Amino acid sequence: MIVSMTGFGQATRSAGGYRLHIDARSVNHRYAEIVVRLPREAQPFEDSLKKTVQQSIKRGRVDVYVTVEKEASFGQKAVIDWPLAEAYVQAAEQLQEKFRLTEPIRIADLLQIPQLVRLSEAETNDADILEEELKACLREALEQLVRMREAEGSHLRTDLLNRLAEMERLHRSVRDKAPQVASDYKTRLRGRLEELLGALPLDESRVVAEAAVFAERSNIDEELTRLASHFIQFSQLIDGGEPPGRRLDFLIQEMNREVNTIGSKANDAEIAGYVVAMKAELEKMREQVQNVE
Repeated sequence: MIVSMTGFGQATRSAGGYRLHIDARSVNHRYAEIVVRLPREAQPFEDSLKKTVQQSIKRGRVDVYVTVEKEASFGQKAVIDWPLAEAYVQAAEQLQEKFRLTEPIRIADLLQIPQLVRLSEAETNDADILEEELKACLREALEQLVRMREAEGSHLRTDLLNRLAEMERLHRSVRDKAPQVASDYKTRLRGRLEELLGALPLDESRVVAEAAVFAERSNIDEELTRLASHFIQFSQLIDGGEPPGRRLDFLIQEMNREVNTIGSKANDAEIAGYVVAMKAELEKMREQVQNVE
């Protein structure tokens, strides 16, 4: 099954005191290129996240965008500055004694003292928690991305097989026409010579020799055989187990080389028309294969 290099996936996750959001996008690329964009607090995990992507993506450029937000209430606790509280209470008691005040010291008054009570993060292993949650969130986004790449790959496979079938049809047409080329040339040559010579006798051996040279020069049996072999390899690669994109691209280049040679050697208008049609199909196949992993 072939896979496209184009896809998108996203995931949002709240766990471990963090709210995470990840977008993962992939496009075609000659090699595997992974770019991870992280906020400052998550930058130490860049290599770990790249390795996570590599487990799912073998070829293509993948851009990963990560957003990290710390949930405000997670892991927080109230911390009292006890020395400061004692100092305020002692000062209040001294004031009561000096001025003979009877009003009691209230908790509400103490809580209004700046910096007496502050919120502090609970001691947790934030780094380990954040790394694991990031990797879990990224795997969810990659699952979506891979499903999209597989769905697009299914469409690419159908299109490529249809175009391969058209190439095989054109190949058969060229193969059927090729044996007639030398015979047609011999007939045309004899007609031209007879027209030029008029009543003069025609040297048949010279016609045969010239036709033989033309037949040798225009023979395309080897090119047709290699082209048929490329068709078989192309079909096998499409349904093979390994990502076939680069090898499919190479095969299309080889097919194009054989088709060009056929066009230059055949010296026949009908075959030239088939060659033009094959080159058009190969160009469309090449464009599609550029997006195959």
